[in-house]
Amino acid sequence: METFKPERLKLKTFNNYNCHTGMKSINLLGMAALLIASCSLNDKKPFNADSVAVHTADTVKTQPAVTNNPSAVSSFCFLRTEGKKNTDSTVIELVLKDQKVYGQMNWMPYQKDSRRGALEGTAKGDTINAVWSFMQEGMQDTLNVKFVLKNNALFQKPLKMNVKTGRDQTDESAGYTVTYRQSGKLPR
Repeated sequence: METFKPERLKLKTFNNYNCHTGMKSINLLGMAALLIASCSLNDKKPFNADSVAVHTADTVKTQPAVTNNPSAVSSFCFLRTEGKKNTDSTVIELVLKDQKVYGQMNWMPYQKDSRRGALEGTAKGDTINAVWSFMQEGMQDTLNVKFVLKNNALFQKPLKMNVKTGRDQTDESAGYTVTYRQSGKLPR
């Protein structure tokens, strides 16, 4: 039987390659895989009979058809990347039915605490008012968020810090300046 030698546990470098740098690359690849999977894992989304599938070389997008059917169900997935090297991302998955909106919103800044949670609200025309109930740093919190859905893109009023409360809130005086692009599902 071999005896335990603590020197075997030391971090080594190979040809000036630091193992910590390798972990950063693995983390970036993992985050990219999660972003792609977040909108494609749920294959049991409600079917929208009033939709049109648009096929491109590498994606399939579902776009709502012009309809007066209030009971139609539409599902959307949106992505926004920002920050240095576009490593900060926000994924929004929305389901609209009977002027009700629900879904998920996950804000994931690179190497910082994320905000992940549920969206629930109402839609009137192309405007969506929702409450985002999320978890961050082990704490539950909520924010009122406002969106406009136009031309296969989602636009949000930005958030600003309320200096009195120290909390984020929707900037009601701003326009819908935060843009998310529609993210289609990769064909299987």
